[in-house]
Amino acid sequence: MTSTERTPAPRNTRQRAEIRQTVEALANFATAQDIHDRLRHEGSGVGLATVYRTLQALASAGELDAVRTPDGQVAYRTCSPGHHHHLICRCCGRTVEVNIPSLEAQVRTLAAQEGFAQIDHEVEFFGTCTACASH
Repeated sequence: MTSTERTPAPRNTRQRAEIRQTVEALANFATAQDIHDRLRHEGSGVGLATVYRTLQALASAGELDAVRTPDGQVAYRTCSPGHHHHLICRCCGRTVEVNIPSLEAQVRTLAAQEGFAQIDHEVEFFGTCTACASH
């Protein structure tokens, strides 16, 4: 494929729509297995492999955020546009989007000091929310 050709847009299949709707209904990050289980509970016949492929494609297209959980799984969720980070509860999965301008400034400064350009980063913070900590 030459630089002037574009990758064709993914087809909008029934399965893709079901997966997207399921993720959009979630308040917190969820793994492919969690999403597949929810789909099956709702009577969907979408296969687990299709869920994995679709979630990866949606994340690659910037339509979903993906984070690696402390146990090494990838979890997905729809998020607001623009660069941001997350506070994620290890117990219940509650997620809060956070913007940290001072961190962004420090990353730019560090990159410039070390001669790096076009810096990209992902930072997620895992802890215990107040509700879970009180139990």
